[in-house]
Amino acid sequence: MATAVQHQPLSDADEIAALIARSRAAQAKIAHYTQAQVDALIRAMVWAVAKPDVAEMIARHTVEETQLGNYEGKYLKIFRKTRATLMDIIDDKSVGVIEEDKARNLIKIAKPVGVIGALSPSTNPEATPVIKAISAIKGRNSIIVAPHPRAKLTNKLICDLMRAAIVKMGAPADIVLSIDTPTIEKTEELMRQCDRILATGGAAMVTAAYSSGTPALGVGAGNAVITVDETADLDDAAEKIRLSKTLDLAASCSADNAVILVDAIHDDMLARLVAKGGLVLDDDQKAKLQQAIWVDGHINAKIVAQSPKFIADYAGFAIPDDTQFFIVPETGTGPDHPFSGEKMTVTMALYRAADIDEAIVLTNRIQAYQGQGHSCGIYSRSDANIMKLAEGTNTSRVMVNQPQSASNSGNLWNGMRQTFSLGCGSWGGNGTNNNITWRDLINETWVSRPLATPKTLPSDEALFGDVIEKLG
Repeated sequence: MATAVQHQPLSDADEIAALIARSRAAQAKIAHYTQAQVDALIRAMVWAVAKPDVAEMIARHTVEETQLGNYEGKYLKIFRKTRATLMDIIDDKSVGVIEEDKARNLIKIAKPVGVIGALSPSTNPEATPVIKAISAIKGRNSIIVAPHPRAKLTNKLICDLMRAAIVKMGAPADIVLSIDTPTIEKTEELMRQCDRILATGGAAMVTAAYSSGTPALGVGAGNAVITVDETADLDDAAEKIRLSKTLDLAASCSADNAVILVDAIHDDMLARLVAKGGLVLDDDQKAKLQQAIWVDGHINAKIVAQSPKFIADYAGFAIPDDTQFFIVPETGTGPDHPFSGEKMTVTMALYRAADIDEAIVLTNRIQAYQGQGHSCGIYSRSDANIMKLAEGTNTSRVMVNQPQSASNSGNLWNGMRQTFSLGCGSWGGNGTNNNITWRDLINETWVSRPLATPKTLPSDEALFGDVIEKLG
């Protein structure tokens, strides 16, 4: 009598190794695609998820699964952000010779890296897999997406739609794969076995990416600080701060976490923020909100990207029906003043500064606690103040007169590269300051020919100047 064969489940390492093998085989088939073939692929991938009826379905599905953010924010990301990202890269040359430097007689040739291991967070699970995937494919790589468990069904839905489109374009579906039953252990295995990591997620996962032994592009924590100076258009600033703070119920780490008002416009600007739906909390409400947002020093997942009413009910205080965001007066910074850090809710800390110089000091103190290197912003008509803030802060990007959360990852109204992966430089423990895109996901071969006229060393007098006299 035949005995049934018992199949042992694959170990995490073996399961990921099998995905990697499929991914490598698929990547080999597109490694020599032409520019036209690559660009047709990424057009198809975006259209598959961003056509209006599908985008609407994805937005609703994302909110239903994750219970984070709102439909309007999710729809904007999957419908508009993916289109904008495609537009941003579609005309880039990413195959063959991509740059010539005639002065130095150099030619740079793009080569794929191989298999990209991409981490996708629960807060932006609708557009992140798409944006990372088209950046990978633009460089003729394949990609495996490791989603947050809270968004695994959304991730599978999106990856399956892209895979179907890829097949219709004549390419192998496995250039896009996902971990459909994600765990921390599987994500760590992916990071060990892939060729390059593109990590967007919590600090622990980004740290794990850098510790994996695989070249990693990680991003630091966000804690955007926004200054409004005495030259600003206050109505414009108030509306853009409202937009930024409430977009997708502050699911983005780029939402305005702290706003600094200089003395000259403090009362007037605060009144305008209140008119836009901001609720200034009293000491009792502030204490209750603090207990709701942080549990044992960590942000409470139950209140992340929730509505003001949900948060107020959870915290135990009443709010007017028209409240859109909370304004928490603050003076201190650091762990003893948790509102100076990232909050992942429709909550902003409000600071007062005498002038732009004090605002710079405050910005650096706030971001020394959390968010250093990520981004800050300013509403101002003074070029002097704008440049003073930019030069005086430890930040990778300064957004001027723009809604922060919709702007620092690129948008139609600015020239920033479109991405959901914001490098924070050495300030944030990252290897790059870039808005990370396809150019960060390729290898480059430099072809160097001799210069027509060799360079000649200048005289010591010309090269060293008065150092010779000073040092003898």
